[in-house]
Amino acid sequence: MCRIAMTAMAAVAAGLLAAPYSAQAADFSYGSRAPYTVNQPLNAYSWAGPYLGGNLGYAWGDVHNDFTKPSGLTGGIQGGYNWQSGAVVYGLEGDLQLSGAEDTFAPYKFSNPWFGTVRGRIGYAFSNVMFYGTGGLAFGELKGQRWGLTESHNNAGWTVGVGAEFGLMPNWSAKVEYLYVDLNNSYFSITGASNGYQFGVVRLGVNYHF
Repeated sequence: MCRIAMTAMAAVAAGLLAAPYSAQAADFSYGSRAPYTVNQPLNAYSWAGPYLGGNLGYAWGDVHNDFTKPSGLTGGIQGGYNWQSGAVVYGLEGDLQLSGAEDTFAPYKFSNPWFGTVRGRIGYAFSNVMFYGTGGLAFGELKGQRWGLTESHNNAGWTVGVGAEFGLMPNWSAKVEYLYVDLNNSYFSITGASNGYQFGVVRLGVNYHF
């Protein structure tokens, strides 16, 4: 009987000693962003938390009430915050872009020096791969030139798009994204018309997740 009791006591002591190490292993599997997850499965890649990154892309479109079709390279920064519940990821993202999109037709030249967006995102994650849709507010500048005169208007509008993001390691991800952007019309004295810029942009980006 004493031998059985001693064996039981040894088993309990071994279990108590092993418990802290098991807890540490479980915490490590979540990565550094564990506090932001909701119903996150053990050992799954976490998309939750804040992030910041950069992107490069190409934009093309047309000016309303004009024959110009500005296009060119774009580049900028983005940042946001994700929440995650199981495989569903949702959050907010904002970005600010410099754009080389421009075109000249007859005496008119139009360009889009910069634009930005503030969007909601919702996606579905397959571990470290996430597909998402996005939409929200857009804003930017449309610049017109004619016979040496320049006129610029900053307009607000809307944007929708889709994308895919890939987790490369615990804190880094890469993404590919398409957005359609519609900047509302403004009256341009140099054209005598209401002009706005509608365009698509495809871009590649990287994010650092804190």
